[in-house]
Formats: sequence, structure tokens, C-alpha cells
Amino acid sequence: MSDVAVHHGVMADEYEPSFFGTYSKKIGMWLFLLSDSLTFGALLAAYTYGRVSYGQDGGVSHWPTPFHSESIRNATVMTAFLLTSSLTMVLAVRASVFGNAKLQRLWLLATMACGIGFIVLHGREWSNLIAEGLTLPLFGVPPHAHGAAEFTQVTKTVPQFAATFFGLTGMHMLHVTIGVIYLGVIALRKWFIPILLGCWLVAWLGTPEYSPFHTGAHLLLIGAIVISVIMFLKPKLYDSSDVEVAGLYWHFVDLVWMFIFPLVYLMSTRIV
Repeated sequence: MSDVAVHHGVMADEYEPSFFGTYSKKIGMWLFLLSDSLTFGALLAAYTYGRVSYGQDGGVSHWPTPFHSESIRNATVMTAFLLTSSLTMVLAVRASVFGNAKLQRLWLLATMACGIGFIVLHGREWSNLIAEGLTLPLFGVPPHAHGAAEFTQVTKTVPQFAATFFGLTGMHMLHVTIGVIYLGVIALRKWFIPILLGCWLVAWLGTPEYSPFHTGAHLLLIGAIVISVIMFLKPKLYDSSDVEVAGLYWHFVDLVWMFIFPLVYLMSTRIV
């Protein structure tokens, strides 16, 4: 009876207040983000170490700087998409706090649209770089690859550059994709499942077999299966706390890109 109090014949549950003064979902997300920050920290540290230590001659590193204005313009637009998505996510959380479900869904969909724009541009960037010769052994060789001498030389002489570049940006792109799926579930619930399956078919059938995105598209199928199981076992309506927790994840993904963009792109730009 220590956990139950009886008042006038009515039994009411008594719960101890949270040690952190907040609800468990938020604490769980903070703990996840703390562990995830270690993963990205290790990847960023590996890239930085390779950059400052590779082939030093007279204190100057010979780490490749192969990116040109086209890549920087593309990455800048990608950054604008993520910065805009942070604003729309804040507005979605605000709408949920005030109980405006329609406006909440609208801002969540806007955030998803920005995330999808980021993924599409990032996918195009990867495809162009692979076609120009910056690749990994596990990637297929495009039949139309023209193999720009600069990128091909980087791949042959400094394979660490391609490994750290694709590893770091690929991990971030995976997180953005998961974030879009996460927001889609909160915004549309079970109606998001057929949309996700449709996106999987388009991504799988619309990308050539040699593309890493042809295999990567199956992430969407896995996401649809996981969502279906969760919706079947525990259907629920998502409240403002769920939107806030999703916002924490999304802002973390945006913050990580603010480190990747200058370190990987701006500092790897060849200024002529």
C-alpha cells in the first residue's frame, strides 16, 4: 500500500516527481543525444586528425582540398534548408503547446520538406562526386563516370579523405532521414506508412544498381515495417511533449551539420 493512497474510498496513484524535473521521454532523448554526440565527435575528430597530420611538410598539411564553387554552393543551399527547418520545428513545437493541431501538422510537414530537400541535394552531391572519381571500393562504378583527374588522384593517393568524407556525411544523412521519418509519424501517424512505402519504391526503382542509394533506399522499407509494428502494438495520439522531444532530435541533427559544413566543405575548398 506504500504506492497507493486511499482518499474517501478512492485509490489514487502517487508517483515520485522526476529527479530531473521533467518527463521520462525527454530525459531518454537527452541521454540518446549525449551518446550520439560521442559518435559524431569521434567521426569529426578522425577527420580533423587526418587533416592536420597527413603528409606534413614544414608544418603544412597536404590534406586534399578538392571542392570547388559548385560543391560549396550546393552545400550552402543544404545548410539553408536545415536552418529553415530549425525555425519551422520551433513553430511546430509552439503550435503544439497552444493546442493548435492543424498548425502543428503544417509546420511539421514544412520541416519534413526542408529535410527532404537536404537529402535530395546531398544525394545529388554524392552522385556527382562518385561520377567524378571520389569514391570508395564498396561503391559501384557508374558507366558514365568521367573521372575528373583531381578526384581520381585524391581517391588513389589519399583514400582516407574519401573514407572520412563519406563516413561523416553519410552518418549525418542517415540521421536526417530518420528525423524525417520520425516527424512523419508524429504528423500523419498511420497515414505516413503508405507514403513511406511509396518513397521507398521511387528511391529503389529510380536509382541505378551501382548507386549506394539503391541499397540505401531499403532504409525506408525498414522504417515502414518498424512504424507498422509500433502502430499495431501501441497506437496513440502524439501530444506536445512528443513534438518537443522530436524537436530536440531535429535541432541536434542541425547542430551537427553546423560543424560538418565548415570543417568538411569550407576548409576543403581550393581557392584559386
